[in-house]
Amino acid sequence: MPVSAPGAASRGSKQALRADDVADFPTKSMFHAFARHVCLAGGLPRKELFEAWEFAKRARRHLTDGPIVDLACGHGLAAWALLVMDGKDRGPALCVDTRIPESAARLHAALSQRWPAAGARITYVEADLATADLPDRARILAVHACGALTDLAIDRALATHSSIAALPCCQSHGKQDPGGLSGWLDPDLAIDATRVARLRHANYRVWTTTIPSDITPKNRLFVGAPA
Repeated sequence: MPVSAPGAASRGSKQALRADDVADFPTKSMFHAFARHVCLAGGLPRKELFEAWEFAKRARRHLTDGPIVDLACGHGLAAWALLVMDGKDRGPALCVDTRIPESAARLHAALSQRWPAAGARITYVEADLATADLPDRARILAVHACGALTDLAIDRALATHSSIAALPCCQSHGKQDPGGLSGWLDPDLAIDATRVARLRHANYRVWTTTIPSDITPKNRLFVGAPA
């Protein structure tokens, strides 16, 4: 069910949120409070807000405890959503990308006004995603980590004995492994099914679900946790 106000813009809109858009989120719910502060920061696409929240809401049901690592984080909104939902100190959050957008600082300041303890736990780092220093037994997030970046996130999860939640996109039929399934399955689905099989082969428990397709057609979500 949509969680924005009746008559609000589409949840999948790429239009940037502005301070005026707080009227679309009038209730006392945690999500609406979160959304209002994202609006006050300004500049983030509406789609990114809903995507991060719906991703975090589903992923946290199966992620193990541990520090959060938001890989290819962009603004770090998925890490922020998970911290707000946690509601208690479950460790720090590390947001890693090759380039952190300047607007991430504005978002951090706006959300920290409402959740200062969460803000104090987040660190943004610009680094190579393949070589960045990551903690062991973390909760790795990969929200629309394009193409091979989802496979890299799996690599980092396996190497650090971490759980992982991923929302893949931009699968490359010539570069990602379809596991021999492309004769039966849509090639994008074959690639994602092979990723799940890889985690299961590594003795991970895996859960699969989707986020609402009106937010993004690239809506397949999988979560893996060491057994």
